[in-house]
Amino acid sequence: MLFAAGFGTRMGPLTKDRPKPLIPVAGRPLIAHAMDFVDEMKPDQVVVNAHYKAEQIVEYFSDAPVHVQVEMPDILDTGGGLKAALPVLGTEVVFTMNTDAVWDGPNPLLMLKETWTDDLTALLLCVPKAQAIGHVGTGDIDIDTNGRATWGTETIYSGVHMIRADIVSNVAENVFSLKSVWDQLEADGTLRAIRYPGEWCDVGHPGGITLAEDMLGYTDV
Repeated sequence: MLFAAGFGTRMGPLTKDRPKPLIPVAGRPLIAHAMDFVDEMKPDQVVVNAHYKAEQIVEYFSDAPVHVQVEMPDILDTGGGLKAALPVLGTEVVFTMNTDAVWDGPNPLLMLKETWTDDLTALLLCVPKAQAIGHVGTGDIDIDTNGRATWGTETIYSGVHMIRADIVSNVAENVFSLKSVWDQLEADGTLRAIRYPGEWCDVGHPGGITLAEDMLGYTDV
């Protein structure tokens, strides 16, 4: 599942006429960079949620084998959006991916898929701070030698993770953040994470566009 429902308020006037996932980065809509990894993985089903200027997201995927789930009248947050999409996704384990980042390195989805084992509940992909371009603030997660994830400052959550669907479907609320689910797993000692070996750029703010294009070596000629 790709998250594309947010208001993109940090982008300022750039999201006045379009949703953040359709802002051009390196000559392509931001969400197209995420879809490159999705297409390479070839999942059975892809869901993209939409809320702010949802009709533009619907139009963008009109000819693609993607289910656009429009959240109306209210936005459901990441956990609620994923919970609502589970009947469409129809699988025991799901991937989620934010659409406001650009990557320079191996496919993050395939990295998670190759690491996942049946005894896991949730697996986060994190970026060491030195490789997190455009990120403002401290880190999010510490990872010990066994892969156990705890809240800390060592790495940045990349916006990509895998989780067992039943953990999300069992949440009573319909509007909630995935962070609340991770909080419980972290407290139980069952939250796991791996480090991304490449570079990752936060494009949730205007300055991230140029940083991402520089990272990719893009020039507008």
